[in-house]
Amino acid sequence: MKVSESWLREWINPDISTHEVIDQLTMAGIEVDAAEPVAGAFSGVVVGQIVSIAPHPDADKLRVCQVAGHPDGAEVQVVCGAPNARAGLKVPFATVGAQLPGDFKIKKAKLRGVESFGMLCAQTELEAGDDDDGLWELVEDAPVGTDLREYLNLDDTVIEVDITPNRGDCLSVRGLARELGVINRLPVTQVQAPQVPAVIDDTLPVTLEAGEACSRYLGRIIRGVAVDAPSPLWLQEKLRRAGLRSIDAIVDVTNYVLLELGQPMHAFDLAKIDGAVRVREARVGERLTLLDEQDIELSPGTLIIADNRGPLAVAGIMGGLASSVTAQTRDIFLESAFFNPLAIAGRARSYGLHTDSSHRFERGVDYELARTAIERATGLLLEIVGGQPGPVIEQVNEHLPQPAAIELREERIASGLDIQMDAATVEDILGRLGFTETATSAGQWRFAAPSWRFDCSIEADLLEELARIYGYNRLPTKVPGQSMDIKPHTESRLKLGALRRHLISRGYQEVVTYSFIDPKLCAQFEPQIDPVVLQNPISADMGVMRTSLLPGLVSTLRYNLNRQQQRVRLFESGQKFVPGSGGVAQEPTLAGLVYGPVAEESWANESRAADFFDLKGDIEALLGLTGQAARFDFQAATHPALHPGQTAQLLFEGERLGVLGALHPQLQDDLDLPEGVFAFELSLKSLLSARVPAFTPLSRFPAVRRDLALLVGRDLPVSELLASIKNVAGEHLSDLKVFDLYMGKGIDPHRKSVALGLTFQHPSRTLNDEEINGFIERVMDHVTQTYGATLR
Repeated sequence: MKVSESWLREWINPDISTHEVIDQLTMAGIEVDAAEPVAGAFSGVVVGQIVSIAPHPDADKLRVCQVAGHPDGAEVQVVCGAPNARAGLKVPFATVGAQLPGDFKIKKAKLRGVESFGMLCAQTELEAGDDDDGLWELVEDAPVGTDLREYLNLDDTVIEVDITPNRGDCLSVRGLARELGVINRLPVTQVQAPQVPAVIDDTLPVTLEAGEACSRYLGRIIRGVAVDAPSPLWLQEKLRRAGLRSIDAIVDVTNYVLLELGQPMHAFDLAKIDGAVRVREARVGERLTLLDEQDIELSPGTLIIADNRGPLAVAGIMGGLASSVTAQTRDIFLESAFFNPLAIAGRARSYGLHTDSSHRFERGVDYELARTAIERATGLLLEIVGGQPGPVIEQVNEHLPQPAAIELREERIASGLDIQMDAATVEDILGRLGFTETATSAGQWRFAAPSWRFDCSIEADLLEELARIYGYNRLPTKVPGQSMDIKPHTESRLKLGALRRHLISRGYQEVVTYSFIDPKLCAQFEPQIDPVVLQNPISADMGVMRTSLLPGLVSTLRYNLNRQQQRVRLFESGQKFVPGSGGVAQEPTLAGLVYGPVAEESWANESRAADFFDLKGDIEALLGLTGQAARFDFQAATHPALHPGQTAQLLFEGERLGVLGALHPQLQDDLDLPEGVFAFELSLKSLLSARVPAFTPLSRFPAVRRDLALLVGRDLPVSELLASIKNVAGEHLSDLKVFDLYMGKGIDPHRKSVALGLTFQHPSRTLNDEEINGFIERVMDHVTQTYGATLR
């Protein structure tokens, strides 16, 4: 929100500089984003009036103006090319010798043969606004010859504040002034909003049909308004400095009250309201064309203002075009209401909107402010556009909020703020903030929160208020002490950090992605799971909770590929959210992916793209950290996001831990990935269990190795073959490894050759050839009978 310092000082004017005002607001928890002068540095610019105008003799787009307002009282000639230049117009007039922003000095000039003694200015040329369509048109009663800087009070500063969601009460000049008043112990000038007596008896029936969504609604008919009456200069300037442009007097007044008091308001054309005003929820199929001419279909549950025919406005967000005030409007219906923040939150964003009204109602508006606001707006309208007001119509139901009663204990102040604050200080600070003391006992108070502090409901809120007004910089700074016992670290559990460090050592980089993902991307990876849908998503592409970590990793991969990173190794550890019969299960998960060459480009490395077995090797190395790699097993599997022929599942003693494999070719194509992606996703539940190390004496006797080349069926998993051999080879088999795999010319096309190395070693003696041959024969008999294997 932007507010001019001069407007703020109309409410409270402490004897401090602009810089000190900014510091005080910042230390009170109100972030100041910027502070800029309302106009650039210029001098010698006065209010001028074009007395007469004539075409330039040698230039079609230029005109010769006679301008009044020069300090010596004489009319001077100025050549101007602005399209809106016309006789009688009052504009900023930079006389000869004037200094404009950008160190630009006005001199006597000759334009296409015609002398010009000055310059008529637009807003942008004075850095006093964004309008560069033509000359800056001043109001008709602007005093000719007056210094423009003094006339418009341009020695002013615009302060832009960024209000946290809980401090909606500060989204107004009144709210900011209230904060400065508390800090400086000064009274705040209250707005003059006397009750405007009714001149006519006209009313409009109002019904509240939305329960808690709208608990207070006020309206008033004003007949005979002059919509074409211009807004006074002071009003236009205050709006301009707040970042709003002047539209017409009625809209300007409602915007002014919004900025001044923080109460959004709206004016309807009374002639376009059919019979009554109904505050209700939208029905299926209802549509509304908004003031910005956007046609929307109203979602059921959206709070609207309607008449007997249908919707007139989206409550708290934007009015409808059909019922808007136009140049033909003669009678208006002015509304001021309290809408529950929960009824407005997220609604504007769901329609692609964000308005000043929704910004405030989403954060909460003072539920006692509506009457003051409607009286204030009525008074301003009668001054500017005239008219005859009717009585205020007010409807209130039982859902109107009540002041929160908050208990505060003296010992809690001491423990929470680490200071001793006497009762008088506590009561003074909270009293100046608007909290009403309702009960007191020894070392304890009870306060009622003011109607504008709807964010305060518990004791901790009062501690925060005491701290920020007392001064965060005055609170003691010390490191909190805590007696802590060092928990024992069991060797039967791995720390997640060990897995992370191991993956990093193998060239992976850790990333952290959002738990909210795009529903479409989620369905591409886990189509069989219905994810948890967010009711109020940050954006449309973050609408569901992730059921897998892979979508986030693949999105990060695409981000890197778009930035010319051709070798990517990523991993992430975090929760995935899987709905089930018992609710939503949060599963700790480790996931990663591999893309691009196996190694960095180098003269010493052969360029080869990573494949399934490179990824499998990384996982096997990871399993080695547990000390129980033999208890894990890889089996062929399927997964909707992975390649049917290059997918495996990881089992721990028969329990499925996760999957690994190549990304499905169709998904790879949909995601526009030029090369293959290999990914894994594993549950951390069993991956973090470890075997406690135990020493086994080393044999002093020689080991004997025998190699076998077995011909087996192509479809036989080698892991099954190895497990089977280990079971029958005997206890002296110390090592078993595959050192060659061959399929091709010279062997049956339905079979493959698996070359195995079997190492035997006895702990207390040397094995002889007969024993070794017996072991080998036993192995051969078993694999022949079980798998039909033969020696190659």
